[in-house]
Amino acid sequence: MSLHYKYTATHKDCLCSGKRTNLVSQYSMANNSSAEKQRARVLVCVTGAGGFIGSRVVKELLLRGYRVRGTARDPADRKNVHLQTLEGANERLSLHRADVLDCDSLRAAFDGCHGVFHVASPVSNDVELMPVAVKGTRNVVNAAADMGVHRLVFTSSYGAVHMNPNRSPDTVLDETCWSDYEFCKQTGNYYCCAKMMADKAATEEAARRGLQLAVVVPPMTIGPMLQRSLNGSNYYVARYLMGTKKAYPNAVAIYADIRDVVRAHLLVYEHHRARGRYVCFGTALHRSCLLRLLRGLFPHYPITSKCEGNDKPMVRPYRFSNQRLKDLGLEFTDDMRKTLYETVICLQQKGHVRLIMPNQHSSL
Repeated sequence: MSLHYKYTATHKDCLCSGKRTNLVSQYSMANNSSAEKQRARVLVCVTGAGGFIGSRVVKELLLRGYRVRGTARDPADRKNVHLQTLEGANERLSLHRADVLDCDSLRAAFDGCHGVFHVASPVSNDVELMPVAVKGTRNVVNAAADMGVHRLVFTSSYGAVHMNPNRSPDTVLDETCWSDYEFCKQTGNYYCCAKMMADKAATEEAARRGLQLAVVVPPMTIGPMLQRSLNGSNYYVARYLMGTKKAYPNAVAIYADIRDVVRAHLLVYEHHRARGRYVCFGTALHRSCLLRLLRGLFPHYPITSKCEGNDKPMVRPYRFSNQRLKDLGLEFTDDMRKTLYETVICLQQKGHVRLIMPNQHSSL
């Protein structure tokens, strides 16, 4: 069961993002019969196919007519069953057992593929999992090169870009920025360490092996899930909804809609001249603004209004540039309220947050 609420356009003062432009892609394989026939002959592989981003990438590839091979450590696991319900899955999707630390399994999965989307990565601050992210990425790049793959799209992270205490507040976050490894290590942000090292490893190995590489750098990614299990970024929303977090930090984060992140992956794959990093940042929000949006949509949930550092000046939103993706034709979603609404409805429907009935509710 889902509830419906009315928006009010009061959130613009909370947003900090670059100008949005409507750009036409210089290269597109979409919406013509010859392109559809071309895609139908192309086999691509998606690692971590059952995850939050991976599932959406698989869905979009199938919708565009590609043949898709997804990898999972256990394809028969119930957590991957949603993939078989996707449109086109019966005809054009197969799931293969593979582990990023097992090069033979990767080579078998990549055999015959034109492209690989390397999405799989542990989302954890467990220091022992860092080698999985870094060595696993090197293995993917080398296995892809071994099997004659033409293009590789690697999913990096905001964590590889923004964690730098020495960055000037006036710095524009873009593809040239990197997190400070020692700062991440000292503060226990091992996930950021791992993603930064994996990002650099992918670039180094691809250059060494002559493999075409494009890197998508998403921020905190939220939106409706295809998979049943709760992923980390949507858990971040759920814990505020349920009152698990009693106070919020005086901090800013950058967010993106999952559908924008997936479109970015397809854009950099289909634009054959796309190379290097592509920042996929949508909206910068102070945590208080994010929670204000949530409270406006779901006022009957126990969402905290207490700030942990209210004795200090409010942290300013970052400046950032997503121009490289705009130049490829990506139009970013500019309604974070709608994204949050759809995220919460999905969390309700999948049983990750309890359904709290308001005294009154209205439609969107």
